[in-house]
Amino acid sequence: MNYPDCRLNLGTLRGVSSVVGPRGGGASPGDRKSKNKSTRGKKKSIFENYMSKEDVSEGLKRGTLIQGVLRINPKKFHEAFIPSLDGDRDIFIDGIVARNRALNGDVVVVKLLPEEQWKVIKPGSSDKETEGTYESDLPEELCGSHLLQQSLKGHNDSPDVIIEAQFDDSNSENGHGNTQNVLVDGVKKLSVCVHEKGKEDAGVPVTKDKSTTMAQDMSALPEKSLQRSAKVVYIVEKKHSRAAAGFLKLLADKNSELFRKYALFSPSDHRVPRIYVPLKDCPQDFSSRPKDYANTLFICRIVDWKEDSNFALGQLAKSLGQAGDIEPETEGILTEHGVDFSDFSSEVLECLPQGSPWTIPPEEFSKRRDLRKDCIFTIDPSTARDLDDALSCKPLTDGDIYEVGVHIADVSYFVPEGSELDQVAAQRATSVYLVQKVVPMLPRALCEELCSLNPMTDKLTFSVIWMLTSEGKILSEWFGRTIIRSCTKLSYEHAQSMIESPTKMIPEQELPPISPEHTSEEVHQAVLNLHRIAKELRKQRFLDGALRLDQLKLAFTLDHETGLPQGCHIYEYRDSNKLVEEFMLLANMAVAHKIYRTFPERALLRRHPPPQTKMLNDLVEFCDQMGLPMDFTSSGALNKSLTEIFGDDKYSLARKEVLTSMCSRPMQMALYFCSGMLQDPEQFRHYALNVPLYTHFTSPIRRFPDIVVHRLLAAALGYREVPDVEPSALQKQADHCNDRRMASKRVHELSTHLFFAVLVKESGPLESEAMVLGVLNQAFDVLVLRYGVHKRIYCNALPLRSHHFQRVGKKPVLTLVWDPEDLEQEPVQQVVTIFSLVEVVLRAEAAALKYSAILKRPGTENLLGLQDKECDSDHDHEKED
Repeated sequence: MNYPDCRLNLGTLRGVSSVVGPRGGGASPGDRKSKNKSTRGKKKSIFENYMSKEDVSEGLKRGTLIQGVLRINPKKFHEAFIPSLDGDRDIFIDGIVARNRALNGDVVVVKLLPEEQWKVIKPGSSDKETEGTYESDLPEELCGSHLLQQSLKGHNDSPDVIIEAQFDDSNSENGHGNTQNVLVDGVKKLSVCVHEKGKEDAGVPVTKDKSTTMAQDMSALPEKSLQRSAKVVYIVEKKHSRAAAGFLKLLADKNSELFRKYALFSPSDHRVPRIYVPLKDCPQDFSSRPKDYANTLFICRIVDWKEDSNFALGQLAKSLGQAGDIEPETEGILTEHGVDFSDFSSEVLECLPQGSPWTIPPEEFSKRRDLRKDCIFTIDPSTARDLDDALSCKPLTDGDIYEVGVHIADVSYFVPEGSELDQVAAQRATSVYLVQKVVPMLPRALCEELCSLNPMTDKLTFSVIWMLTSEGKILSEWFGRTIIRSCTKLSYEHAQSMIESPTKMIPEQELPPISPEHTSEEVHQAVLNLHRIAKELRKQRFLDGALRLDQLKLAFTLDHETGLPQGCHIYEYRDSNKLVEEFMLLANMAVAHKIYRTFPERALLRRHPPPQTKMLNDLVEFCDQMGLPMDFTSSGALNKSLTEIFGDDKYSLARKEVLTSMCSRPMQMALYFCSGMLQDPEQFRHYALNVPLYTHFTSPIRRFPDIVVHRLLAAALGYREVPDVEPSALQKQADHCNDRRMASKRVHELSTHLFFAVLVKESGPLESEAMVLGVLNQAFDVLVLRYGVHKRIYCNALPLRSHHFQRVGKKPVLTLVWDPEDLEQEPVQQVVTIFSLVEVVLRAEAAALKYSAILKRPGTENLLGLQDKECDSDHDHEKED
């Protein structure tokens, strides 16, 4: 049976939010019918009717209602949270009924429950279980690689969590990862989360609902031991795509009327409800041969969810293929997150210059500064095809002064404002990078040919050029449209070789082709000069209080024929990366100041709020308990602590990785915003960079905000008319870009997780050292150092004679007693506490794309007789800005 292509048939699936707040129709539960119809003879409602828009507006004004973004815990999908407006502990939403049909990421309005129904926190416990799990909010400018922690398609057991240092575009931006289970557990649960093995969720004392919600004397409890709890009363904006990948099943009750009309769709992501789908949408033989489809992945979208139904009503959109295969899983990930991966329409392609090859019109030469004779080059990952930035460095007569240029592809020249192409780019908002491919924001003819700064071809650019001393002091600054001719395309490896061999010329056969107008010696010297200046800029930036949380990034080597991962390693962030990063940051900051000075009400900027107060306080308390002299008073103080507290030995470096991961957790997202929509300029600040103004200018091929910034800069320089856009409209575009940016990060994380799970299945088991970062009473969490993944290890999965949890002072300690391998031997005792180094084995499980970690018995050498599985990979897609 053929299914309609989901790329054509999923309506608002493609990242178009369904606004149901004051600007649109309400998100009525049983919809229009439900408000006035008699309840006689009707099924009892499971969910409450949503409040009216008028009542919601009034409640928000009075402060009796609270608005926020809903986060559903991927490990325990009955738990959800919204942020507290005062930065205190998150507001807890318990169960699917209280969630009232809202999905992860939706903007919701909640009403606090009576105090006797608030969540009870065990006195003296940390808040590990009292805050929502955040997904990859870590800003790139903060992490030099953004933290990617996510669960893959949450199944009933604890989903795996991946950390990845994604060196995405401002590797000094911000950070809000979700280092899960970092602090000590201790929460009275409101309900039991059962794993596949039938075990209760390990590591937490569990009590039934009655014990925590029955009318006990709540007033006797200290205020700190209660977590405010609430229920959803309105959905302001449906941010979730309402699409999911999953599996079809027959309904359990064969005698029911529903059985003859519907099948049950079970989403892989358990945060999405199960969905009734009409049998007529299913394969014709599904009812008679359901087992034939047990491993087939389908896409379904929710079309309705009545207040009297546990399950939503959906429409089956497409059969993807076999679960566990890379391409079907990838398409499911893209669809679930609203990524438009369809081909560009003919209307969009008609906006491109017709005829090939395209050449620069003669009139452009009179409007631009001609830099084609300058030694200008790109530095990118070796596999990159969308080259949107180039560098130049020319010594002037005074030997200590240099003319340094950052030259960015003039994408806005090819994207007419208001055109079909502009509208599609604005809607996509960002390119989406998967492990094996890219979903581009713009047609490939633009990304890889017309705009890409390919070597030895004339290209239109927008440049920022400085006069700089070798110490990085700015003497002058110039902005303008230019024409360049890149003399060569260097990879990061080429540039690194030049930096590491300052006096030795690299053999020409080891370098890419260089245009005859320039020599390899000239390029080499320019790289060395840029490196020397970049080191000074970087040193000054951190002296001025910048913060960088270097996270681990997993890079893969793929088989050219099958596309399967052959191996992986942690991507190394080296001096060549830092060189490019410094000048991208410098250009972004310079442009931010220029457009804000000219358009104080209509500048598109990027801000990074300070860390969340409550979570930061928890981390301060944790570090005090662990005897770590960390200073969290400012971004610079935190960076200094992370830099100076640890030594260079293997154990110290591992502890630094763990603590860096922990420090990412309180960090908030960096956000695009319109300057005219915030009253207090202090809110413009970028916490991680510790600068007053910042924006994105350097990657217009893959980010729509950069195109907007190019247009603003062109207007500021008198190249074009002032953009006719209201601050509110610009803010709306900024909000959409924030949403799509977060979705693209999440997709990349899940793609990384997918490929790593396949690698474990195909090449595992894999061994590695790991460091403990959280200790529970029946389990502990580790950071697997070779691969940068977080895993939970359960005591009941190990051949232990016994295990015992206790606190030594305030530190949690888990003592494991191993059964002896030889009956004549004594049991082996192993003490596990935070920062313990252990040996683990990652092995595939029977279920598709699932793998677990087991602890190696102390003293066991090469438990499985495995060879180390490491190999090189140049598959790095994004550059720092």
